[in-house]
Amino acid sequence: MIVSILNRGEEAEWDAFVEHSSEASFFHLSGWRGVIEQAFAHKTFYLCARRHGNICGVLPLTQVKSSLFGNALISNAFCVQGGVAAMDDETSDALRSQAVEIAKALGVGCIEFRSAQQSPGWQTRNDRYASFRRPIEPETEKNLKAIPRKQRAVVRKAITSGLRSEIDDSTDRLHHIYAASVRRLGTPVFSRRYFRLLKERFGPACDVVTVTANEQPIASVMNFYFRDEVLPYYGGGLEVARSLGGNDFLYWEVMRRAAERGFRSFDFGRSKVDTGAYHFKCNWGFEPIPLCYEFLPIRDRLIPDVSPLNPRYRIAVNLWRRLPLAVTKILGPPIVRCIG
Repeated sequence: MIVSILNRGEEAEWDAFVEHSSEASFFHLSGWRGVIEQAFAHKTFYLCARRHGNICGVLPLTQVKSSLFGNALISNAFCVQGGVAAMDDETSDALRSQAVEIAKALGVGCIEFRSAQQSPGWQTRNDRYASFRRPIEPETEKNLKAIPRKQRAVVRKAITSGLRSEIDDSTDRLHHIYAASVRRLGTPVFSRRYFRLLKERFGPACDVVTVTANEQPIASVMNFYFRDEVLPYYGGGLEVARSLGGNDFLYWEVMRRAAERGFRSFDFGRSKVDTGAYHFKCNWGFEPIPLCYEFLPIRDRLIPDVSPLNPRYRIAVNLWRRLPLAVTKILGPPIVRCIG
């Protein structure tokens, strides 16, 4: 067993393993390393375990260090999933041990694995986030009927009222709409460059669907495609989208388009428990699945809590909501890079 940092030029072999590993996700793909390094200038440690020269396990790690939110080693930063993807327990243990050694050398406060595994000595948290996933059918009408009656009526009304969806060539409209959405939530926005890098890096495995009303964009979302699943990831809508049913129509169009392309699973992403996004997805008939993340304190005594729902950030969140949108686009990226 040899555990080492992934070398440049070995990405195709890494991704082939990820594609076939039942424990791996889109967020284990090697492309995230370049995106995170270029967009945020964070150190990454993509650990690769080999036996007889063949990959038998992977673990993508990112160090997120700041004076605001501490110092952590995360798998995988800016992603909803991560952790060890390995063929057996021996490989998993070897990757975990190497991660601990790296964490100690870096002097981090805590290691965070965004996975559902539970290992002895690691703490878990399963009360903050939930994920939402269900199969989708090849037939459009079946998928529409699977939406609960009230939300289905919103979708049908949006269709008859003339809302349209289109695939964007760039991420510019998405970034503007997303920035407006997260400002209303009191959270900082990512940089334009981050969105562009994601689309460039993942190519056909990433697209942007934008909804227009009278040819004006009102809602938009970036989607990832992995195996037979579509994952709407970064999305939002302008305030006018709510009254027009634009948000419901947006996700319906993502589902419809993906089903027509042969994808058979819809991952609605994670949401903080008991928030507006959480209830929106429940209203679509998705059952929440608690996400259980692993933590191993190294220097910290407590598991870090950088959620905007943390009471200690309440004043900052309320202040952020009052800032002009143009200002949040400038101030947001340097802050959000520190959160991970």
